[in-house]
Amino acid sequence: MIQKSQILASIVQKLNHELQTIELSAQAALEAATHEESKAEDQHDTRGLEASYLARAQASRAAELNRLLLIFKLFPIREYTQNDPIVPGALIGLELNQKLSLYFLVTHGGGTLIEVNSQVIQLITPQSPLGDALLGKKQGDIIEIESRGSVREYKIVSVD
Repeated sequence: MIQKSQILASIVQKLNHELQTIELSAQAALEAATHEESKAEDQHDTRGLEASYLARAQASRAAELNRLLLIFKLFPIREYTQNDPIVPGALIGLELNQKLSLYFLVTHGGGTLIEVNSQVIQLITPQSPLGDALLGKKQGDIIEIESRGSVREYKIVSVD
């Protein structure tokens, strides 16, 4: 059984790795923007300006990653019973066409995939169609999601 503390630790590790990478890239872009060779040679030369835009975007992403790190470091872990409705913090096992997939409902960071104990877990938020459909449901319920003109029927097989 996967512990939520393991999931949160994996999320924090992944975010830290991404933050280190983006900080290095931002530093390189800043250096490129301020480097002597980036000075405009004429009015059409925008190398320095483009590098500064890139550095600014990377700095913004780094700030977002720091915010997400704080959220996940302080994320409350809650235990569920069979009768508890799904809310953020739930680890949900869904079955679609006899295939089981795991989802962790969180308030931020949806779309991220992590691996814990050789199992892939996708982070989803209540703003996603799947997350929205799961809110308030319980183990054993069936939900339907319409996507690209077809309807997928998921069975909620576990809520932890």
